[in-house]
Amino acid sequence: MTVAGSLLIAIAWSVSLSGSALTTGLPARTAVLAAALVSAWTGTKALLRPLAKLLRQERATRRHDFVGRLCVVRTGRVTGDFGQAEVAAEDGSTAVVQIRTRTQETGLTTGRTALIFDYDSEGEYFLVAPFDPALPGS
Repeated sequence: MTVAGSLLIAIAWSVSLSGSALTTGLPARTAVLAAALVSAWTGTKALLRPLAKLLRQERATRRHDFVGRLCVVRTGRVTGDFGQAEVAAEDGSTAVVQIRTRTQETGLTTGRTALIFDYDSEGEYFLVAPFDPALPGS
């Protein structure tokens, strides 16, 4: 957006400056203003097309992107109606999220690792299960 705005302003300014230096009288200068606006719009559009391919668009992390990731429990316990954990996104940033379990006794306490296996969009929390990398098959 800032690149497009800068290009639009620069082109309009250049055309209006050149046109006002070359013309005299109100009708001619009004035509210069219209020409500056039209040329700025078309010039910006033409210059941004090749630039759009060079500029990578990043997609924001969505909640469903955390499903299948490991998280670290940050609360004293995790139950069916209480719990928080810290999870790392693909880009390396971290988020504190609400987590829940399907069973009351999971042994998930502060510092333990859990696997996020589902997201409940109605309750806005993740369902987790205990994860121990030392166990075979984990």
